[in-house]
Amino acid sequence: MLPVDRMVDLFSFWGIDDKAQVVVYDYKGGGMAVRLWWMLQWLGHEAVALMDGGWANWQAQNYPVSVEAPGRQPRQFIPRLQEGWTMDASAVAAVSQDPGYRVVDSRNYERYIGQEEPIDPVAGHIPGAINISFGENVDEDGFFKAPEVLRQQFEAGGLKGIAPDHVVFYCGSGVTSCHNVLAMLYAGLGRARIYPGSWSEWITDPKRPVSTGG
Repeated sequence: MLPVDRMVDLFSFWGIDDKAQVVVYDYKGGGMAVRLWWMLQWLGHEAVALMDGGWANWQAQNYPVSVEAPGRQPRQFIPRLQEGWTMDASAVAAVSQDPGYRVVDSRNYERYIGQEEPIDPVAGHIPGAINISFGENVDEDGFFKAPEVLRQQFEAGGLKGIAPDHVVFYCGSGVTSCHNVLAMLYAGLGRARIYPGSWSEWITDPKRPVSTGG
């Protein structure tokens, strides 16, 4: 994750201030765009939304497109850091076996069990973590499922009765874990935390345990 001062400089350069409504999107499903949604909110900018269906739906609806980069006058982005939205590796390790918490791996099941690992040099997951893949939050067209469906999925997946701030999502590098945060909010289950360093950071310390299998 970029240092806060670099993010502030970037958002200011993009012309984002307290009066700007931000809409983020990516090609399909929001898996990448949602990290920007989370970063802006983490820095206190509430006026940010994810475009459901993304770029694929925009094109399917024949909405206008452009290849020109729009000019934006720089504005002053004022950060208001939201405390308690993240956990570091030591905190995750401390709660990973606590029945009152849920550490949740947001990657697909094959990566979670260590069957495949296309990115990181070590396969597997954090011991004690359950698996709720972010890809299950959207339908085949890349739209978020209905809130009640998402709620049932999260509860059936192991989050029933768990306070939202006792849920900690991680993924490969802290990007798609934010998708589960948004989906939980959309489902009316409250705001969970993320482990920003995620699996890519966890495995850099050989003393941290690794599990494989379901």
